[in-house]
Amino acid sequence: MAVNHLTRALYRDFEGLPVGERNMARYMFLAPEARDLYVDWPETARENVGMLRLYASHHPRDPQLAQLVGELSADDRDFRRWWSEHDVYQPQYGSKRYHHPFAGDLTLGFEAFTPIGDPDQTLGLYTVEPGSPSDNALRVLAGWTANNTPTDRTQAGGAGVGAEVSAHRQQPAPGKGAGRGR
Repeated sequence: MAVNHLTRALYRDFEGLPVGERNMARYMFLAPEARDLYVDWPETARENVGMLRLYASHHPRDPQLAQLVGELSADDRDFRRWWSEHDVYQPQYGSKRYHHPFAGDLTLGFEAFTPIGDPDQTLGLYTVEPGSPSDNALRVLAGWTANNTPTDRTQAGGAGVGAEVSAHRQQPAPGKGAGRGR
């Protein structure tokens, strides 16, 4: 639904995907760079499956979910195994470790918020400790982004270096991003 310039830089090429394929679960399991980006890929990927399971519990007849699950099950054995375990996950807070090919290692703290009246939407706020190595890595990424990729500063939502903001719906609808709150 919305991301800022740092999110676009962290998830390189995500916006280059066709609109119907911009989905965090699809990215997590089908984009080779995702396994390199997430330091703890198995844990993060399993959480992503749990979020899809949570969505499925509220929307069991969603044809787009069925299509996505079928695609991921056919293409990835990890997804297939974790989906069959029926675990659910609702993000609240924690941290994620990344290894970006340009900015290096980052650890981002996150908090996930669900707006009252719209339980299928999650707002994810990612932060770093000021002056930390992750803060420095985000500054490198922000500088690289400003110099080498087109950005729309109006989507930054006031978040500067040290924070990234995104919102998405938990559903797997095309272009809506089902998966972790990024």
